[in-house]
Amino acid sequence: MDNKFKKYIVFWLSQSVSQLGSAMTSFALILWVYTVNHSAFTVSMMSFCSYVPYIVVSLFAGTFVDRHSKKKIMLVSDTIAAVCTCFIFSMWIFGGLQIWHIYIVNSVIGFMNAFQSPASSVAIGKMVPKEKLANVSGMNSFSGNLVSVLTPVIASFLFAISGLKAILMIDLGSFLVAFLVLLLLIQIPEDEVKDENKTSAFAGCKEGYRFLISNRAIFVIVITMALINFLSRLTYENILSPMILARSRDDSLTLGIVSAVMGIGGIIGGVIVSAGKMSKDNIKTIYLSAAFSFLLGDLLMGAGRNVVIWSFAGFAASLPIPFINAAQNVILYRMVPENMQGRIFAVRNAIQFSTIPVGILLGGFLADYVFEPFMQGGNATASALHMIVGEGAGSGMAVMFLCTGILGSMSSIICYMRLQKYRKEMTW
Repeated sequence: MDNKFKKYIVFWLSQSVSQLGSAMTSFALILWVYTVNHSAFTVSMMSFCSYVPYIVVSLFAGTFVDRHSKKKIMLVSDTIAAVCTCFIFSMWIFGGLQIWHIYIVNSVIGFMNAFQSPASSVAIGKMVPKEKLANVSGMNSFSGNLVSVLTPVIASFLFAISGLKAILMIDLGSFLVAFLVLLLLIQIPEDEVKDENKTSAFAGCKEGYRFLISNRAIFVIVITMALINFLSRLTYENILSPMILARSRDDSLTLGIVSAVMGIGGIIGGVIVSAGKMSKDNIKTIYLSAAFSFLLGDLLMGAGRNVVIWSFAGFAASLPIPFINAAQNVILYRMVPENMQGRIFAVRNAIQFSTIPVGILLGGFLADYVFEPFMQGGNATASALHMIVGEGAGSGMAVMFLCTGILGSMSSIICYMRLQKYRKEMTW
């Protein structure tokens, strides 16, 4: 095995440990917030506060990332995230934790992620041989979804017996492991590519944007992925937890099972991608996988009324995600020059993820103030929809899943057909 790839595996393992700790904290905070006021909008605001600073700062972070040590950027970003966890821990211990504290912490973490994410992406490109990029994407999907399996099970159990204390301590311990591994064991080449053109952050943002515009096929992919992100954040990655809790009478075990099965679907998809078992047509992989995820995942999640159907829907929704991520990463790493990767990845993140906070905020608002009241209104349309999604709390959110299932699958197919006109440009 290549020495560079061995180093990446060590890095990957340590980051996976840290990711588990952070995910457990996020999951536990969702449980804590929802049990305080039973508001889907409040849960949505937690994610909203993370994404807004991330997107705004991403517009200008790329130039900074290209010019500075990727390793130092990741170390500083992770350290500030750990300080935020310490703040939450201290406020909870002394009984002063408020929901607005979580909003502030999430905003700070989102700000730092704007630097950490492109730095990590560039570091992977430097550490991993080009022919291993698809495999690495599969590995990342595997670890991310393994975390999704373990997080709800462990976090729900620890939250039930000790509240936030044990979970926050595990988060801090996992940070320490990842920090020391990156600091002492991992070397990331920093002098292979030199950017001789000293440009401002604003100029770097323009360069990244111009590159995407000049590569029309890539730009269309980024824009259409922004649309897919918007639809997925309206429901699956936003109001799923409130809907399951509402429809299961606040049963965190049911939510844990559904979340775990979703993670298993992602793990299986990640294993398949890691083994190199994916289509050579990256465009087809992205959009047909997305259509499959929306069509089966969202529609079944909305129509389901028990843990079995919800789990199957979650599995169907998460299985294709590693394929989407791997295909997109392969395209970007092959097409983007190394000396511009920080700028391109940062601008890509800003554009592609700009719809996420809109979807998050709109999803929570629609759930609490439109769809839930509508489904309790006793009108003819609501009565007809009750035959599909059932009645009671959470039925309005279930209807939202039906809507995103239909819109998401149709959008994915239309985007795939749109990209066929750029086939001649596609050398990847």
